[in-house]
Amino acid sequence: MSIYDYTATKANGEQVPLSIYKGKVLLIVNTASKCTFTPQLEDLQKLYNQYRDAGLMVLGFPCNQFANQEPGSSEEASAFCQLNYGVTFPVFAKADVNGEQQLPLFRYLKQAAPFRGFDESNGSERLLKMMIADKAPEFLIGDAIKWNFTKFLIGRSGEVIRRYEPSDDPFSFAAEIEKLLA
Repeated sequence: MSIYDYTATKANGEQVPLSIYKGKVLLIVNTASKCTFTPQLEDLQKLYNQYRDAGLMVLGFPCNQFANQEPGSSEEASAFCQLNYGVTFPVFAKADVNGEQQLPLFRYLKQAAPFRGFDESNGSERLLKMMIADKAPEFLIGDAIKWNFTKFLIGRSGEVIRRYEPSDDPFSFAAEIEKLLA
């Protein structure tokens, strides 16, 4: 099984088979417009600009499961990304990434790349863990997506390479992206 076995819904309702991205290196991210990590959209766009001609595709999935940080419609979420951060990579319809209504794609991603645990020596991760404990303690358990801007790196064959947590800056793993693009 690979990510190519799944479909996603665009903000306009159109179904997109992820198999259209065969041969690309993908970065799949759950996003939100009112999150502490929202400025990562700028770096995600920069990564996309820098590596798209070599085969990188970033896919954004707005999510409102974390403290109602994506309250608008799918169209509003997409427009926010474009207007405020110049996002040109695909931003899909709002979706759940945890729970009974989660997209099957995210169920697969979490199984393929489980949560690595919090790095207690990292101040950002300690703060993130405290915030989750306060606002969404149910997501502290198991491999649940912990918060917005969890990122999954996918190889050219559709295999999940690695999961990066919200506190992981997108440029911190640019070398891994370059390696997959080579």
